[in-house]
Amino acid sequence: MTPDQQNLLPRLKELANQLQGELKFDSLTTTLYATDASVYREIPLAVAFPMSEIDIQKLIVFAREHKTSLIPRTAGTSLAGQCVGNGIVVDVSKHFTKILEFNESERWVKVQPGVVRDELNRFLKPRGLFFSPITSTANRAMIGGMVGNNSSGTTSIVYGTTREKVMELKVILSDGQSAIFGAVDLDTFEQKCQLENLEGVLYRQVREELQDKKTQQNIRENFPKKSIHRRNTGYAMDYLLDSEIFTAGGEAFNFCKLLTGSEGTLAFTTEIKISLDPLPDPVEVVVAAHFETINESMKAAQVAMKHHATAVELMDKIILDCTKESIEYSKNRYFVEGDPMALLMVEFTGKSEAEARQKAELLINDLQYAALGYAYPVIEPSMTKSAWALRSAGLGLLANIPGDRKAVACIEDTAVDIEDLAAYIEEFDKMMEAYGQEPVHYAHAGAGEIHLRPILDLKKKEDQEAFYNISLDVAKLVKKYNGSLSGEHGDGRVRAPFIPLMVGEENYQLFRRVKYTWDPDNIFNPGKIVDTAPMNSSLRYEAEMKTPVHDTILNFDQVGGILRMAEKCNGSGDCRKLPESGGTMCPSYQATRNEKDTTRGRANTLREFLTLDKRGNAFDHPEIKEALDLCLSCKGCTAECPSNVDMASMKAEFQYQYYKAHGIPLRSKAFAYINDLNEIGSRVSGLANFGLSNKLTSGWMKSFLGVAPQRSLPKIASQSLRSWYKQHYAGLTKPNRHVKSLYLFIDEFTNFNDPEIGIIAIKLLNRLGYEVKIVDHEESGRSALSKGLLEKARQHADANVSIFHNIIDGNSPLVGIEPSAILSFRDEYPRLVSRELVDAAKKLKFHTLTIDEFIGREIAAGNITSASFTQESRTIKLHGHCHQKALSSISWTQKILTLPENYTVEVIPSGCCGMAGSFGYEVEHYELSMQIGEMVLFPAVRKADAEVLIAAPGTSCRHQIIDGTQRSAKHPVEILWDALL
Repeated sequence: MTPDQQNLLPRLKELANQLQGELKFDSLTTTLYATDASVYREIPLAVAFPMSEIDIQKLIVFAREHKTSLIPRTAGTSLAGQCVGNGIVVDVSKHFTKILEFNESERWVKVQPGVVRDELNRFLKPRGLFFSPITSTANRAMIGGMVGNNSSGTTSIVYGTTREKVMELKVILSDGQSAIFGAVDLDTFEQKCQLENLEGVLYRQVREELQDKKTQQNIRENFPKKSIHRRNTGYAMDYLLDSEIFTAGGEAFNFCKLLTGSEGTLAFTTEIKISLDPLPDPVEVVVAAHFETINESMKAAQVAMKHHATAVELMDKIILDCTKESIEYSKNRYFVEGDPMALLMVEFTGKSEAEARQKAELLINDLQYAALGYAYPVIEPSMTKSAWALRSAGLGLLANIPGDRKAVACIEDTAVDIEDLAAYIEEFDKMMEAYGQEPVHYAHAGAGEIHLRPILDLKKKEDQEAFYNISLDVAKLVKKYNGSLSGEHGDGRVRAPFIPLMVGEENYQLFRRVKYTWDPDNIFNPGKIVDTAPMNSSLRYEAEMKTPVHDTILNFDQVGGILRMAEKCNGSGDCRKLPESGGTMCPSYQATRNEKDTTRGRANTLREFLTLDKRGNAFDHPEIKEALDLCLSCKGCTAECPSNVDMASMKAEFQYQYYKAHGIPLRSKAFAYINDLNEIGSRVSGLANFGLSNKLTSGWMKSFLGVAPQRSLPKIASQSLRSWYKQHYAGLTKPNRHVKSLYLFIDEFTNFNDPEIGIIAIKLLNRLGYEVKIVDHEESGRSALSKGLLEKARQHADANVSIFHNIIDGNSPLVGIEPSAILSFRDEYPRLVSRELVDAAKKLKFHTLTIDEFIGREIAAGNITSASFTQESRTIKLHGHCHQKALSSISWTQKILTLPENYTVEVIPSGCCGMAGSFGYEVEHYELSMQIGEMVLFPAVRKADAEVLIAAPGTSCRHQIIDGTQRSAKHPVEILWDALL
């Protein structure tokens, strides 16, 4: 804190006691809110989580009295620095989340600003309506943020922007009084002007300003072209001027036109009334037109817009190349042909697929006639969601560019008339060539808005200067075409310094008068739109700052070290999506809705403290420990985060480094050495199981180790799977011929806790014609990895790679039953083993399979058929293991479980089960663990009829399901074994 901020601490403590919600000013919380998705960083004074309008009024009074400010924030995905400031960040995403009122006949809904856009549309869909602006962040973007930025999204060419949808706003003004702004006719406008309060002042000021003929002329001559519907430069005075108060035949006057896009600089919004649209035609297809040049794709966009498409979106080669390295998004590249310089994705809808395809074919014919493009695959309705996911990931994927040079958001929001687009982009590209730049091009070609980004290293002084110079030159070019410097991302800190250039000094002074009439004490989000600091100040990185290097056990060399792994997070906030959006990342955030429990929050914390550390052990910070405490190491972020931030690996490394200063806790040792303890217990299994299940002894043991008393403890088998194999495998009936042989990895969990599943797996494979080999090998090290005992984990990894790398190949793969154990070979081992074994580990990973993958591949090869299985009908509900979802695919399990012809599999759309190895056993994590299970998994299991089978490949998942629902789940191999003829 600065000295001034320190002086306010006693007052902040008083304020915290007066609020219904929370006010935090600890170093972790202020670090978490020092950044958004932009390049800016500024530590706030405090962070407030108001629960009521009274709380907000108190915050306004405090800010005015103590000469500080309020920075409104929802999901924090702003690209222009709107959510960054040194005042009090006011996060409404946690408590202002209610849908307040819905009118189906009049097609409107009233919401609080923290309602997520996709969440709202899930509510509206059964009513045949939706809120039409759709941003790439729609699964976490909130309506308040969309109003603040005047968000547009992919379908704005049909439905318009948020500004067109806002009917009414309830706000709290800078004097602490609430007001409701909506459409007013001439008489009501005059009545408003007579009010003896701040609201009346506002109406009188706008009347005085816009009645002036010179002001009218300045606006009409200097604002962006009206044909550009995405125009967000400065305050929307042009929209107010077009109202019937000042222009004959205009629409009703509505201050919402001004407030939308004002970035929280004029008032604090608490309720939003928005108009709704009927759901679009149900069937959509997408033409993915391929081009050899950017210019060609721009001309094609102009052609596409003549075909009444619902979306016309661009992806260039730089982004397409980033998708190749993404676990999640590489799967969505199936329609890409060759190596295009650009893809134009054009969406058509219809009441039937035939109708939508007919529209698509007409476009293709026109593109071919104009000699634009070389391939035009049409993506069918069932696959368009994955294709659009590829486009939506563009922002996050850009963080995958190796090294410190990144695609920087500064000129990415320019919008011009569609007729000017090709000429503008051609001139822009020549300008960038002069800067030695090969910029990124993507997004809303149909709206005349291409998200253009230079690639810069903002850790270097020369690139910080280029950051400014490029932005200035582009602003001049946009002005040449009478475009808008901001189309949908807002001015914030990055574009506001160029507003005088874009609209003229007179209009800029008008903006300042508007700002200080609404907010005379400058308490609402200062430094945005007007009176901003230089756009290359308060950046995340200081010029010529050296990136500290930290010695780690896990190898992060591929990304330049553990700090650069954290720096890959650019703040896009994909980790804030809610359970209903699907996927695994981030289960703890989905339960708590706390920013510190997101991948973004954890990455920001690591980046902050690993960069600025003054201690001998950079990891020895309680803030990092707190931020990582609720990370379940689910691995969801390795696949679902577009930047592929691997938080599970960073948590393991942190734990290892933290233990150097604080020692290894007894419980961590116990879980890490669980295999050794189980081996001892198996020798006296009767006694051991009595101790584990007896209320008195198990209670003492749980209390001693810090295990939740509500948890059941896994039993220990009297005979291990390895022992059974040695005794019984030779006696199994041998098939007439072996299709192939495989090596079965005996993981520590199956060996001692679930040997019956291993026995069934061996018998199943044997009956299907496979020779199952087992050699002496080490445990996987998964338990040690999860608790940060990385030296122990490395010993196991080294031993296993040494044993297997010379005997495993494509004809004799290594197959595992427990996903988290076998997938360690693919994920951690190449980064964990000793240097001399790295190449061997990398080779081995390609021949290591889950048993679901192995059987699925054999089905695809025709070696296993449904003829071997029952014709009976069964329904199965399937919950996938987190590591399997992130590093493999649940589709393999779905495939093998439908091998019996009449078996139907329904995948439960759950993320993490909540157990996550030892996490759910730990007393302080038990409640959160169960809360995560209750989000999707437990209700789905409880709703299943008694005859429905519950399938779960993961041992932790099966234990969580029985503890949470009292239903037993089966491993898929058990279900297949029971289905064998």
